[in-house]
Amino acid sequence: MSEIKTQVQFVDIDEDMAGQRIDNFLRNQLKNIPKSVVYRILRKGEVRVNKKRVKAEYKLAAGDSIRIPPVTMEVNESEPAAPSVKLNRVAELEACIVYEDDHLLILNKPSGTAVHGGSGLKFGAIEALRALRPQARFLELVHRIDRDTSGILLVAKKRSALRHLQAQFREKTVQKYYFALVMGRWPANVKVVNAPLLKNEVNSIVRVNPNGKPSETRFRVLEQFAQATLLQASPITGRTHQIRVHTQYTGHPIAWDDRYGDRRFDAYVSQFAINRLFLHAANIQFMHPATGDKMDISAPLDASLERALGQMRQA
Repeated sequence: MSEIKTQVQFVDIDEDMAGQRIDNFLRNQLKNIPKSVVYRILRKGEVRVNKKRVKAEYKLAAGDSIRIPPVTMEVNESEPAAPSVKLNRVAELEACIVYEDDHLLILNKPSGTAVHGGSGLKFGAIEALRALRPQARFLELVHRIDRDTSGILLVAKKRSALRHLQAQFREKTVQKYYFALVMGRWPANVKVVNAPLLKNEVNSIVRVNPNGKPSETRFRVLEQFAQATLLQASPITGRTHQIRVHTQYTGHPIAWDDRYGDRRFDAYVSQFAINRLFLHAANIQFMHPATGDKMDISAPLDASLERALGQMRQA
């Protein structure tokens, strides 16, 4: 066992930090402290806003003065509270950053890395980035992509940037383009799939269902191979597993999809050393939250998938 000790902190809230709940603010300030401890010090009145006790749902306002009490707790060294920057999987994420400024960070997330910890995972991309950027006062996911999907992931470094970018996602002004390798010859006349999707809340499997939410994906053929097609997919709506289910629905599932795929196709692509979901968030276009400039960011496929495509061309 080891001990974590934090010092008393006094924080003045500015316009950028305003609007968030006090519990979320504290969890970001006390990065190595379990959320159960955060809620305990709130309940006991040890956290003071303008010298007064507040509840967890209190929303911060510009000009608020916060006192964060010192926290002392024992931790099990075999279960670190935060990922170490010495871990290879954490350190390697530094090389995966494709863009960064004072307002946002854009990661080319590797396949197999979850966007956040939970469900048995000690940490995900956001926890690793916070470990790599200990001086950052604010780091939050703007959106999410599946654990096995690689590619572009937006992270806000300011609350104002988070609000601005999430508004763009809600208003559907963000354009996202994915690369997907699918089974067989994609029909040239299928350029849009409009099929409502319904998620099973028990097992998280998504199916096309008339009672589901309206869902639209646009497709463009990039390259045709002997038994596969490389597609550009652009989701207009943002449903869970949308591209994966829409391609399955057309009869052309994505390579190595453990939920919606076809084992016969997996056997075919494995000869080209493809052993992961071939779905990659390759490009995103949006307005910069501070400058208003149009951002057009691309993230390259990893080397193994590029090699596989080269071998498929030769075959």
